[in-house]
Amino acid sequence: MTLPIYPDLHDTSVFITGGGSGIGAGLTEAFLRQGAKVAFVQRSDATEFCDAMAQSTGNRPLFIACDITDPEAVRAAIEQAATAHGPVQVLVNNAANDQRHRLAEVTPDFMDWALAINFKSYVFAAQAVIPAMQEMGGGAIINITSISYMMGNAGYPIYTAANSALNGLTRSLAREFGPDRIRVNALAPGWVMTPKQLEQWVTPDALAEHLKRQCLPDSLNPEDIAGGVLFLASNTSRAMTGQALVIDGGVVVTG
Repeated sequence: MTLPIYPDLHDTSVFITGGGSGIGAGLTEAFLRQGAKVAFVQRSDATEFCDAMAQSTGNRPLFIACDITDPEAVRAAIEQAATAHGPVQVLVNNAANDQRHRLAEVTPDFMDWALAINFKSYVFAAQAVIPAMQEMGGGAIINITSISYMMGNAGYPIYTAANSALNGLTRSLAREFGPDRIRVNALAPGWVMTPKQLEQWVTPDALAEHLKRQCLPDSLNPEDIAGGVLFLASNTSRAMTGQALVIDGGVVVTG
């Protein structure tokens, strides 16, 4: 699969949370191949990933170690990215954790932790980039959610609730900051075959059953999601805001 080139993304300052693994790694690579200036955060060291990206794309990302549950750390990372690449023009809120849990197992501490990753980090990253976007006359924020809340999936209720909340956040911010030409959209992937999913959850039987529910009989990979994110980040989608773009092979259609 070859992704299209969006000339307006060249030299654009892009900030991605969780950009060194899973879907996030695919997003980082996709923006690097557009010639964008990419900074990303995650907790674990990503030096080897940055080396690999520099070799394969000719464009090295800026890795900043950061705990996204700490709003001040996120703000500092965004300031560091702005110093290196210029004010952030595209924010991709991607970092998430879909740890399985049942309602009976949820404690106040677990709920605080889950919401800090899957919702609050999105809020405070947006809060940190929007003032500069207002000064620049616009920008794009893409919130990666999932189809879990659309499907009413069981097995991780706090994660599902957070994803539903992100849809409301997206629409509210789109309305508030539309006059500043800041576009805010969500992207909801289906079941993407990331290394984590393949290691922890994907079995031949589970995948076969899932593909039967999709309209399209092909499994999803991070590049499929990257194509949608590039579209939402580029001026091609200049008139699109407050929307949720679903890339799931059609499973939501079939239910």
